[in-house]
Amino acid sequence: MTEALREAVRALCRRYGEEYWQRVDRERSYPDAFVRELTEQGWLGCLIPSEYGGAGLGTVEAGVILEEVNRSGANSAACHAQMYTMSILLRHGSESQKREFLPHIASGALRLQAFAVTEPDAGSDTTRIATVAERQGDRYVVHGRKIFISRVQHSDLMILLARTTPRDRVERRTDGLSVFLVDLRDAAPAISVRPIDTMINHETNEIVFDGLEVPASNRVGEEGRGFSYILSGMNAERILLASESIGDAHYFIDRASAYASERVVFDRPIGQNQGVQFPLAEAYIRTRAAAALRDLAAARFDAGEPAGPEANMCKFAASEAAWQAANAAMTTFGGYGLSTEYGIERKFREARLYLVAPVSNNLILGYVGHHVLGMPRSW
Repeated sequence: MTEALREAVRALCRRYGEEYWQRVDRERSYPDAFVRELTEQGWLGCLIPSEYGGAGLGTVEAGVILEEVNRSGANSAACHAQMYTMSILLRHGSESQKREFLPHIASGALRLQAFAVTEPDAGSDTTRIATVAERQGDRYVVHGRKIFISRVQHSDLMILLARTTPRDRVERRTDGLSVFLVDLRDAAPAISVRPIDTMINHETNEIVFDGLEVPASNRVGEEGRGFSYILSGMNAERILLASESIGDAHYFIDRASAYASERVVFDRPIGQNQGVQFPLAEAYIRTRAAAALRDLAAARFDAGEPAGPEANMCKFAASEAAWQAANAAMTTFGGYGLSTEYGIERKFREARLYLVAPVSNNLILGYVGHHVLGMPRSW
């Protein structure tokens, strides 16, 4: 099944070649046609169970889909949140919430792309977020600010993490946070969005909430337990983004190894030189190792087993492998690598992101050192 799945995704991606992605990147536009077709073919709703209109596949298959999208030269970041953000609703939402929203997300009638957690003064320390949701009767009123929130302009719904109990009134710093499903279609004027210009075509924003009213029925799960819900979603996110990095790494290695075999300098293919060949071979080995770790993490997650260490480690290994492959490809192409027509410089910029997002690799090292190896906490 896996190979048939890969070929089906490749067939779709072949209709959106380098020229398409160059234009989207140059214009800083959203790849609407590509995302629409991914949705119509059911790939973005693959994790939604069949009883809610989805394909009922697992994280293993979702990882394969995103890997092949990025290996083709496309950029899954335009739409990947439709997969992992939905998992919070699926795992922790009420049955009425699932039946109300999941079928429409699966069909593409509703887009759930925005995931609002990060704040300017909290960064990676999620327990310090200051956005407040105050209960007033049958609704919550939200005030606060979020930053680096992607795809808000192309999403109908948003998963929002906000504080419902002040920090000085909770026993543990992870308590007092709650998750909400926000309908962005009728959120104005209580929400303002400011786009942030970045080095890649990755639509991201700063958001200010000024009295946004959210029905209490749109709270996901129990009040005050949102941090644990977000963590479960983050494990899925890290596994799937690792898959994108694995796809990026293969993109660089595929392109560079082919170019190195064809490009002749000093009367010999440049791939015959160890200085070109060995970095690409090493990047390939590290990519295969990252893929094996990703497969283990996805299998554990799908089986309902604890997958935090594997999810973090595969994200680290895959992003590092992709960055190594990116640099090896840039060296292989030389000056042509800087030319936009070859696609290397575009994917080079995209590959750099996952060294620091959605979690910095330094934080992953701290997590593994403390939680896996048992050493004193380093942060």
